[in-house]
Amino acid sequence: MKRILVTGSNGLLGQKLTDRLIGDSEFQLISTSKGVNRHPKQDGYEYAEMDVCDLDNVKSIVGRFKPDAIIHTAAMTNVDHCESNKELAWLMNVEAVKNLIAACSEFDVRLIHLSTDFVFDGEDGPYTEEAEPNPVSYYGKTKLESENLLKASSIKWAALRTIIVYGIVNDMSRTNIVLWAKGALEKGEPINVVFDQWRMPTLAEDLAECCVLAVSKDAQGIYNASGKDFMSIIELVEKVADFYNLDKFLIRPISSDSLNQTARRPKRTGFILDKTIRDLGYNPHSFQEGLELMSKQM
Repeated sequence: MKRILVTGSNGLLGQKLTDRLIGDSEFQLISTSKGVNRHPKQDGYEYAEMDVCDLDNVKSIVGRFKPDAIIHTAAMTNVDHCESNKELAWLMNVEAVKNLIAACSEFDVRLIHLSTDFVFDGEDGPYTEEAEPNPVSYYGKTKLESENLLKASSIKWAALRTIIVYGIVNDMSRTNIVLWAKGALEKGEPINVVFDQWRMPTLAEDLAECCVLAVSKDAQGIYNASGKDFMSIIELVEKVADFYNLDKFLIRPISSDSLNQTARRPKRTGFILDKTIRDLGYNPHSFQEGLELMSKQM
């Protein structure tokens, strides 16, 4: 059995990893997060509080459990919040990775790290793993720096770049675009949605499976790990409205510039998934299939 330690286990991806790994005879799960365990199932795995920003705490927990691999999902992902709170963003997205690299180096642990399409400027998507990064936000810069730390290290590592993760769990600490759109339209609230950004939304279950595949296959290097359907943000929201038979006239198309957001967003990202499909056996759901799965879980 491979022992897998998950950081940020209270988040959406962290909880999906718990769901995926509980009861799997190949793996033994150690979930870690700040605060108490929020997953509804408390048996079949171990839980420990861990602050990834505290080096001593990280080394203590990793030394105690001696995992074969760490899947690092904990991060500061609110793009505008990162732009306004640069010191905190650097601490959570860069220093935390330094701490994990130090612990992985000391205890010979593989590190699976979550990265983002926001390492790109969005001028030339969809991107391969070899495309040249050029982040336009501070969030993107911190995630690129964390990738560079991995490349400069001597540990075994893989970075999975992903895009707009959606899904539902029992105890959500924050929403995602699918739940936001569904919730607002169900209340009859008009919503402003950008028509000039393109992405490939990722079902949380698919991303969790890709993380596990990366551990199983001893993945090394950077891999694209998103959904397979390329669409504009407004098209995404319209698909949500269609799926739940909600009023699309409440969706107001606007340009990115008119939002006046604190941080810039890349216009057109998306990924070419060939390498991840070929090397890891990754097989993501379509967006329609993802919505169907979410609907059953609700």
